[in-house]
Amino acid sequence: MLAGLVFPACCLQAQSTSLRVEVQPNGAYSIGVPGSTQDVLTANVAAKINGRWVYAPDYPRHTATHSSTHGYLGAADEWEVTYSGLAGEPNLVYRLRAYRNAPFADLKVIVDNTTGKAIQVQSIREVEASKNSIANLGAAPSSDRVLSDSFSEDRPAMQIHNLGDAANHMDRAVGSQLIYNRQSRESLFLGALTSQRFLTVLRLHTSTIGGAPTISHYEVDSTGTTELEKENSLQNSPAKDQIELSLPVAPGQSLASETLLLGASKDYHNQLETYGSLIKRIHHARVSAPPLMGWWSWTAYYFGLDQGTALTNAEWESEHLKQYGYNIFHIDEGYQYARGEYITPNATLFPAGLTPMEYEVRGLGLVPGIWTAPFEVSVRSWVYQKHPDWLIKNAQGQPIPAGNVVDGKDQLYMLDTTNPGAQAYLHKTYSTLVHTWDIHYIKLDFMDDSAIEGYYYRPHTTAMEAQRIGLQIIRGAVGNHVYLDKDGSVMLNPVGLVDYGRISQDTGHTFGSSRDAATGIAARYYMDRNFFVSDPDAFTVSTQVIKDQDWHGGQKGLTKNAAQVSISLAAVSGGMLEIGDNLPSLEDEPQRQALIENRDLIDMVKLGKASVPLDLMSYAPSDQQPSIFYLKESKRQSILTVFNWTEHPTKHSIRLADLGLAANGQYEITNIFDHKSAVEPSPGMLQVDLAKHSVSVLKIVNQTIPASAPDVTLHCPASGATGATLSLSAQTTSSDPALSFAWSLGDGVQQQGAQIRHAWTEPGDYQVHLTATSLDDVSAEKSCTVHVSGRISTVFDPAKIKRYKP
Repeated sequence: MLAGLVFPACCLQAQSTSLRVEVQPNGAYSIGVPGSTQDVLTANVAAKINGRWVYAPDYPRHTATHSSTHGYLGAADEWEVTYSGLAGEPNLVYRLRAYRNAPFADLKVIVDNTTGKAIQVQSIREVEASKNSIANLGAAPSSDRVLSDSFSEDRPAMQIHNLGDAANHMDRAVGSQLIYNRQSRESLFLGALTSQRFLTVLRLHTSTIGGAPTISHYEVDSTGTTELEKENSLQNSPAKDQIELSLPVAPGQSLASETLLLGASKDYHNQLETYGSLIKRIHHARVSAPPLMGWWSWTAYYFGLDQGTALTNAEWESEHLKQYGYNIFHIDEGYQYARGEYITPNATLFPAGLTPMEYEVRGLGLVPGIWTAPFEVSVRSWVYQKHPDWLIKNAQGQPIPAGNVVDGKDQLYMLDTTNPGAQAYLHKTYSTLVHTWDIHYIKLDFMDDSAIEGYYYRPHTTAMEAQRIGLQIIRGAVGNHVYLDKDGSVMLNPVGLVDYGRISQDTGHTFGSSRDAATGIAARYYMDRNFFVSDPDAFTVSTQVIKDQDWHGGQKGLTKNAAQVSISLAAVSGGMLEIGDNLPSLEDEPQRQALIENRDLIDMVKLGKASVPLDLMSYAPSDQQPSIFYLKESKRQSILTVFNWTEHPTKHSIRLADLGLAANGQYEITNIFDHKSAVEPSPGMLQVDLAKHSVSVLKIVNQTIPASAPDVTLHCPASGATGATLSLSAQTTSSDPALSFAWSLGDGVQQQGAQIRHAWTEPGDYQVHLTATSLDDVSAEKSCTVHVSGRISTVFDPAKIKRYKP
């Protein structure tokens, strides 16, 4: 085909080695698996304009152009299909790119206002499909299983379940959705690649025919947040406060949807991992942060932490756990006077304020962290009482009430991050936390609840835009050296601005809370170090009971098995490892304390790789949810983690070949908790027997591969000026990773970490020495020489003095 050639109404096809894409004679697009004559998905586009839906088939004519292009995944065929000629309505345009060497396409829809008058757009639909044109995956829909992503704390709850099991006959997702057929093993994946203005909402509607579930309709919309917020912070709000997003488009102007990735294949893990890698690249994700380890106060004390108990826990952490790498001391909600007033401490609990206590925490060798809900403002706060004009408003100019702190107490409102006064408040708040309180880790909570549509100081701002604006202000206030952890938000929108991100709902002192959190940890494994470093929420291992927290606190202490489940679930995330127990309570529980000190679990986290849920979409119905996680730690060593989420004993038979392990290997397989050998009923086969509410974590070592040093590449500057801060780094391969990096910089200074910065204070040639240590405690030594020249001037020179500007 010739680039740019116009085709009126014919079938245009491109086929890579792994995906077939067509533009149909009626303008609809379809994707399919090569070699199959059946389309996996056939769909068209639509938009909600001036309050009513306009569909592509409504238009009397369409044209299509084809060209060769290059996109996110390389060489691609691109079609631009334009629907026109509908009286009084703007043109609808979609641009579809099909990649030649990957089983993916991406899609964007544009509303082009050719009407000569202003219009209002409420939603742009990238996928409009019905009945037999949806998810034809090579076998009966009754074998379909659906993964619907959601907000990070699962509001609504993230779900993986069989087709037809969704409430109200609809699987609704936020951001992405995966449909997998257990019989054919084919899958359809759709995921938002951008989050510039809209929330991407996916709705898979089902019905029952002859007792079997089937898909009746499928919609993917770039739209506002109100549909979701009606079930969250706006649930009890009147209609005037449940504002539908509506964006003006002037004559001659256009409005584009978010970009949607579509994929069809027989490898859903590859679909998810490719999606994650694209998000990392497109949004310049911050993924170099270390997997933080430490303590947090929430599940230990909830709103009850005070000055004395905080310091006691800090002393216990420093004395017993710092040596293992636990050094974060994270105070959660309750320390502040009110939501929206985070630099005013709660004097009832902290009569001396937070600054003196954080000073003591730092003196114990710990890193202070703090909780905030950046865009929420309660009626008790200074912001609400003095500046209600800084809040998001309804059409009547009134601040929109949106939920409360807890149990109807302390009404909440949401900050308008486009208001200059609100922006100054955000900057001052987070600057104070960092530069006065010396906080190095900040949690940003409840961004799902606070992302509401409304009337902003900057007209026609969407909730997603406002959230990004607020996060940019916070990042600017704290600088790049402070770690930000997004908690309670859309998964995609904060990427590139935060270092860590919650991937599960809240955990607590119950087995049930671990089981519920496991769905998100499994389903979002691919986000770790692609979107951000994963935050799986805290684990608990003690027998602590908090009776006034019915769900989180538990009414009886965790069993030992349930404690192992909790910490193992955090470890398979490959991200943060935070303890949520009253630490001194572990003093008389050495077996529970030993779980926190378990080197194999700590190494899983230090390695910084998420375990892959092998049965994410194929788990046995009797297992109820994904249960088998596998982590290839090095070419010699792997970790297999198997959970039992059920109320009865379970048994799993696992072939080593299915783990990608060589058939001729000689394997030492031990349980990391009791160091007993695993059961091998036959060569190359593992049998894992589990009691109810338990986990087995097996370390698999191939004895035919000798323990080896990491394969290290050293990046070292050849020269630099005296006093200048230089960057040095080390990298290892995934097959020969290092757990620790120790630097000797030739001037008596020692540093730790894969990436460091250093300034030499005298000229000379400095021998830099790096020791990188593997999982097997075998070290690699690397050296380089840095030539440092010049001297530090000691002369007073006013012309060179600059005033600091934050």
